[in-house]
Amino acid sequence: MNPRHVYADFKVFSRGYLRNSAALFFSLVFPIILIGIFGLIYSGGSTNTTLYAENLDGNSNASVAFLSALNSTGVVSVQVVSPSVGGGDLGTYLGDNYDPVGIVIPSGFAADYAGHRPVSVVLYQNPQDPTSVVTAESAINAVVTAFNLNAANGTAFVSLATAKVGSQLFNGIDYLVPGLIGFAILTSPMFSMVEISSSYKKDHLFRQLALTPLTKAEWLLSKILWYIVITLISAGIMISIGYFAFHARLDVGWTLLPFLVLGPFFFVALGMLCGSVTKTPETAAVVGNIVTFPMMFLSGTFFPVSDFPPGLQTFAHFLPLYYIIDGMNQVLLFGNLSRAFFDLALILVGAIVIFAAAVSVFKWRES
Repeated sequence: MNPRHVYADFKVFSRGYLRNSAALFFSLVFPIILIGIFGLIYSGGSTNTTLYAENLDGNSNASVAFLSALNSTGVVSVQVVSPSVGGGDLGTYLGDNYDPVGIVIPSGFAADYAGHRPVSVVLYQNPQDPTSVVTAESAINAVVTAFNLNAANGTAFVSLATAKVGSQLFNGIDYLVPGLIGFAILTSPMFSMVEISSSYKKDHLFRQLALTPLTKAEWLLSKILWYIVITLISAGIMISIGYFAFHARLDVGWTLLPFLVLGPFFFVALGMLCGSVTKTPETAAVVGNIVTFPMMFLSGTFFPVSDFPPGLQTFAHFLPLYYIIDGMNQVLLFGNLSRAFFDLALILVGAIVIFAAAVSVFKWRES
């Protein structure tokens, strides 16, 4: 492999790329738009979940104390609504106003509680907002447990405190930045290389490249180097926006760099491989989308993999992007270098295998 050949092709490709406004938009501008939108979402408003409450027990001391205890948990903000609102049906009211969770204190709550008779509060939950549902349900269970202990003249010696994984200081934007960097690592090289490999083949540009001293490995390596440069720029911009605009708490160090190098290495080779095994640009686009879209949504880019059903979590662990995002989470948030190096080793082995396969599959001249 001749470094001069790689550098010469790198210069030619980079000049053409910089003249392509669409490529620059999706490589640099689109990730900035994403982090701006999600940053505003995660930084806006209170972190508490609004819990709408309908008290059918006539503001009895016990029912008011129950709602006050819920409000004091710090994770929900109780907003009492009149029983006459929504025709006396809290579920209808919540549905009409797109509110995710609500609670109904039944009539006779205080009397049943004082008489040690079973009584149930009703939690209305919208499955389209699972985060609010889980938050409200946890708060209600905690208050119910405390009320049960009090009714039984018991004393609670153990209490539950909650904190996000890694540190209670982390918020949504902290977890989102590594995911969006992974999104940029995936999409720009994959879509570009699938299109390049198929269009070059259709336009017989590979035949012309065969007449130059450039080898297939040198040609592919120059593309890898360019997308590493693009990834470093894109990651730097997103980390800066996350840090300065949304106060993201990220431990940026040299341990992040291998993921920003091996990620583009892997997906440039994978994009080239997908484009090489197809006959037409249209078929290549279909194959590229089939490979890319599951990784885009199931690797922890926008949603935590831990929230998935068990079967889907198992599937996510077979996706290479999962290990890139997980590794960046370990170095940027948790400081778990042993797990990060494990993720890195898997990506390194996969990148070498895919690179070798891509070089062997694509040909300068079609038979």
